[in-house]
Amino acid sequence: MTGKPGTEGTTRTTGTAPGDSTDVLVVGAGPTGMLLAGDLAAAGVRVTVIERRPHETSNMTRAFGVHARTLELLDARGLADELVKTGTSITGLRLFRRLSLDLSRLHSRFPFLLITPQYEVECLLERRALDAGVTFRHGTELLGLSQSDESGASGEVAAEVRDADGTRSTLRARYLVGTDGVRSAVRKALDLPFPGVSVIRSIVLADVRLTEEPEGLLTVNGTGDAFAFIAPFGDGWYRVMGWNRKRQVPDSEPVDLDEVREIARQALGTDHGMHDARWISRFHSDERQAPSYRSGRVFLAGDAAHVHSPAGGQGMNTGLQDAANLSWKLASVVRGQAPDPEALLDSYQSERHPVGALVLRSSGTIVRLAMAHTPLQRAARSLVSRFLNALRPASTRAMGMISGIGISYAAPRGAHRLTGRRAPDLELREGRLYELLREGRFVLVAPEGETPAAPAAPGSVIRATWASDRRGALLIRPDGYIAWAQGR
Repeated sequence: MTGKPGTEGTTRTTGTAPGDSTDVLVVGAGPTGMLLAGDLAAAGVRVTVIERRPHETSNMTRAFGVHARTLELLDARGLADELVKTGTSITGLRLFRRLSLDLSRLHSRFPFLLITPQYEVECLLERRALDAGVTFRHGTELLGLSQSDESGASGEVAAEVRDADGTRSTLRARYLVGTDGVRSAVRKALDLPFPGVSVIRSIVLADVRLTEEPEGLLTVNGTGDAFAFIAPFGDGWYRVMGWNRKRQVPDSEPVDLDEVREIARQALGTDHGMHDARWISRFHSDERQAPSYRSGRVFLAGDAAHVHSPAGGQGMNTGLQDAANLSWKLASVVRGQAPDPEALLDSYQSERHPVGALVLRSSGTIVRLAMAHTPLQRAARSLVSRFLNALRPASTRAMGMISGIGISYAAPRGAHRLTGRRAPDLELREGRLYELLREGRFVLVAPEGETPAAPAAPGSVIRATWASDRRGALLIRPDGYIAWAQGR
């Protein structure tokens, strides 16, 4: 592994000098934690992020795909266009050599899958968080936590931490969010279970150069005994992921380039002349989900709350969408703008937990189809592929689930049919909707001169008008979902 190490145990901030008290303490400086922290700080909330690892800039990454819904959320933060420039856009996905998904049919400003390394996402989010005044403490490990007055306005969370030099201290916050990954210290401190199973063992990862460039931008195939995946980083390096049914060994077992090449040849018919690996790793994939994403004043997001197979590339994307859902709710409560703070914070669980379960099911289905090896299982895979290829509504639904565009939240009984759905990037007289959402406020859209009887929203509301003669009204949340609708 290569990288440029930073300074262990350092505190970096462009805002108020760090102390032992803050409004929100975020544990974990991955993409989920940094988007959450940046949102909160931009809303005027004091935020401290602690991370047990030293700060470093590295070219190693696990995630590499950014889906359309995540790009929309980054667009609402002024980051999407810059990120798109770092990678390669893929408009078509071909799975199992039979199933083709045309992402260009997505109703989004970003009708594609962006292939770009996770570190590019992290660099943008870290810069935004620092600019907003977030305090980062790297080399700081969470040892334990306690809560007082869990539901009252005067309550707090006390987090015991240890810096790189061994110094122990207590950090206090009104709320704490664990975004510290699958081995979450926050989840363990809460004594929350993480039920699930290991769905696939002994997956190998490698970043390599190729002598022979693949025909497509994204290469995926499974043969029953092996499957492999190849995607470009756009700078001459390729990410290879593979699995061999006949070589199921512990994560600690050494892996070399010859093993990766052999898996690729079995699954793809060629290894494309792999050479000069800069990183090789072996890991296993679990399907797990915490039963609750909230415990009093403590929340879980990203891999700390749910983990699933890498199939579909939904891991980092789901975590970023968790953060976008939680951030505006926490900010409203901290600023005293929420009429019913507890109900608003509870809605994080009721909205995002079902999404986490959905992602577990969809990614699990993909990986199980890829692993199909009996004649009956392969026939089922072929049938599913033909079904999705033949029926456009079915393939559209599948793309909506994978890309996040089709994900919606349950609406109250009797609510308008649009309530809880993702709002598209509407063209308004004041500009694009997702440009208006960059202020982090609700947006009320209605015909010019009309004042619809929309419900009260936390904080001030941006008033916008349709660019056309469209009737009806929409109240859109800061995360781009429709909170209320009227008319057609």
